[in-house]
Amino acid sequence: MATRKAIPPKPATRRTGVREAAAQATRESILRAATKVFAKYGYDGGSVEKISKAAKSYDRMIYYYFGSKEGLFIAVLEGIYRRMDEAEAAIDLDASRPVEALTAVIRFVLGYYRKNPEFVTLLNTENLHKGRHVAKSLRAREYSSRAIAIIQKLLESGVAQGLFRDDVAARDLYLLIASTGYFYTSNRHTLTAFLGEPLETPEAVEHWEDFVIETVLRTVDAGASDEETTSPHEEATKWQKSQPAQSRARSSSGT
Repeated sequence: MATRKAIPPKPATRRTGVREAAAQATRESILRAATKVFAKYGYDGGSVEKISKAAKSYDRMIYYYFGSKEGLFIAVLEGIYRRMDEAEAAIDLDASRPVEALTAVIRFVLGYYRKNPEFVTLLNTENLHKGRHVAKSLRAREYSSRAIAIIQKLLESGVAQGLFRDDVAARDLYLLIASTGYFYTSNRHTLTAFLGEPLETPEAVEHWEDFVIETVLRTVDAGASDEETTSPHEEATKWQKSQPAQSRARSSSGT
């Protein structure tokens, strides 16, 4: 009688790989859902139940992968910082041309805020909580350090070529660029009503971007001369003259 040859079992690593892929997919699905829910309802209103429903998952899976609602929120914050960091790292920057490279960084930062409103909303939410969640993150500082390192490299190149001042800190320049983009985007609706100007039109956005670029480049310029260039005040005057009469009246009144 012939003996049937035993079929060897499939390697355990293959089954493990499938499980790991499924677990990663579940985790990413929860993160995507949490990003949307927290952006819409804030931290307090973004309940575990809402997130698990949006992710088509279960409450227990959130606790399994993230430990708590706070742990999930921290992961969401880390995720939005990481995505911005990766997008910035993908910019093709030529450090030997520091003016052009710094201009590209400014355009990227301002554009990223406009194209990713959830990023701004989530940061607003975390600031309402005085940053107590992101302060517990082990990765957030890593992403900011990389962004500042890029600016530092461009500043050093500009100084070496005699184009930039040698007394500008990369951290300060980073804050200048980030604040001009963040404030404009996060307050665009109230500023539109307050100033009587439509700040979301392509023309308004382009004007602000050009103004920020000029401001930043003037800040680092080693040999800026007011006599040789148009001042920001003159540029602002041109812009105001192009606006409706009501807008000009508000601007001139200082309200």
